[in-house]
Amino acid sequence: MLPFDVVFQPGEPPSRQIVYAATRAVVSGELPPGSAFPSVRELSQALKINPNTAQKAVAELTRAGLLVVRPGVGTVVAVPPRASAAERRQLLAGEVERLVVEARRLGLGRDDVVEAVHARWEALFAEAGDATPSARRAQPRGGRR
Repeated sequence: MLPFDVVFQPGEPPSRQIVYAATRAVVSGELPPGSAFPSVRELSQALKINPNTAQKAVAELTRAGLLVVRPGVGTVVAVPPRASAAERRQLLAGEVERLVVEARRLGLGRDDVVEAVHARWEALFAEAGDATPSARRAQPRGGRR
């Protein structure tokens, strides 16, 4: 049994879908720093995929800094590195641009996008009681919507 869910969709490589599912589990707190990550063998058996595909996903997660290999322990979720707010925003710049372009393609306005992001944030992180300063600033006065 894996500590995160992967539902394979046609049209996207399985390794990318595994990377996304694992990343989501890490950022949502389902997989906290220091927790064990499944081995390549466990991933390939649980998901019924080729071990090379599982290895590709684990290697990408390791390169991204989400996982770290500890000799004698195995692969674990990494402690997130410290970065400035500007560095963190820069890391998101490409994803934000893709979101904005897709929203415009669909005929959505800025308020629609902000509301969609807010609703998704709440759906993903409401249980974790997100108390980040930026999340508090983004909330409208008078509490949650």
